[in-house]
Amino acid sequence: MHKDEHGLAMSSASDAAARHYDRAVHELLHFRAEVDAEAEAALAEDPGFPMGNVLAAYLGLLTTEPADARRARERFARFRSGVDVTALPSREQAHVHAVQALLDGDLLTCGTLLGRITEEHPRDALALIAGHQIDFLTGDARALRDRVGGALSAWGEDDRHYGHLLGMYAFGLEEAGHYDRSEEVGLRAVELNPKDVWGVHAVAHTYEMQGRFGEGVRYLDDRLADWSTGTFFNVHTWWHYSLYALEAGATGRVLDIYDSVLAGGETAMEMLDAAALLWRLHLEGGDQTERWKVLSDTWVPRMEEPFYAFNDMHAVMSYVGAGRIAEAERLIAGREDYVAGEHATTNHAMTARVGLPVCRALVAFGRRDYGGVVDLLHPIRHRINEFGGSHAQRDAVHKTLVEAAIRAGRSEARVLVSERISIRPRSPFNWLKQSAVADDLGARAAARARAEELVRQAALPFR
Repeated sequence: MHKDEHGLAMSSASDAAARHYDRAVHELLHFRAEVDAEAEAALAEDPGFPMGNVLAAYLGLLTTEPADARRARERFARFRSGVDVTALPSREQAHVHAVQALLDGDLLTCGTLLGRITEEHPRDALALIAGHQIDFLTGDARALRDRVGGALSAWGEDDRHYGHLLGMYAFGLEEAGHYDRSEEVGLRAVELNPKDVWGVHAVAHTYEMQGRFGEGVRYLDDRLADWSTGTFFNVHTWWHYSLYALEAGATGRVLDIYDSVLAGGETAMEMLDAAALLWRLHLEGGDQTERWKVLSDTWVPRMEEPFYAFNDMHAVMSYVGAGRIAEAERLIAGREDYVAGEHATTNHAMTARVGLPVCRALVAFGRRDYGGVVDLLHPIRHRINEFGGSHAQRDAVHKTLVEAAIRAGRSEARVLVSERISIRPRSPFNWLKQSAVADDLGARAAARARAEELVRQAALPFR
């Protein structure tokens, strides 16, 4: 019986397999591609290594890529056929059951089972990061905060991964609305480990949620070497940088980042970042048709089967942006057939309650049926989180609702803009929308002047 680096026993592992497992978890916490090689090395040393097989399954399923999920299901089924799960230690049994729930499409049960593991084994780093990602995929802000927060007392600064836990906790605090505490914890996480891209990302989210776009740009600029290369998370962090540039009205800078970093993404996470950025430009009237055409082609092979409603939304954005409305409608029709069937999966509920209304609204926006967009999105706006992602990512939906309400001349526009300004008074975007809904020319001019002043105050190196 071997132990991982955090003192937890692992069965049926050679010493070499155990060390590869430790290195794989370390790379996973850094969001580095080397995690795959280390996970494979662990299984090469011991193909029946339970925690090695569990780790490999999580890696295959948390990418939200259907092809990765199929391979993970087949591989884990082979592992299970050769092992008596009831003979495994209780922690490993629990992981096997959590993975099986995930393989079966039941993200909520997987998250619950991982939570139980964490309660009994708070130093199980894999249970924590896998559970954290499940909470992200299901948009559960409370669990993003408390899953890690409930385990922190079992860790100390002498643990080399303590900073990574702080980075995860900072993100949970931000998603739960505790911005001051999130900034404090996130900055400490990055102080302990400058290469903690999830911690950097948590701080970026905190600044975004408060409209502190100038500070966000300077924070990311100061740490460029730490987050911009060497991880499979660098594209997403550049996306956050682009959101700051959008607030400053620096469309040229945004497109430079898109063309040099976001365009040509090969993973679902990279593709949805690209779609989400172009959609924000689309809402403001920017014509990115050629970029949309290239991006929309990459979504086609991934949309053959329902897998994750959040990805469906970004595919529909791409089809609408490229003028492929008929293709967007075919995707929606396929998802309607899926929802009409019997599927005991989390994605089934996500698609029915949020995914389909959002996708229909995007098509309505593309058809300039702005009143239809409002009718579809306004009733669900307070439960958009149910199909996953972060507040920053889901803001594309809320901005679509705001823009549609303004264009349709709906009374909801004033209320929606007032809500945004009340929460983020430092956001130039919000003040520009206030200018669009103001009752008289004086109020419109004052709101626009406020937006311009906020951009000047940010003193960014680009405009």
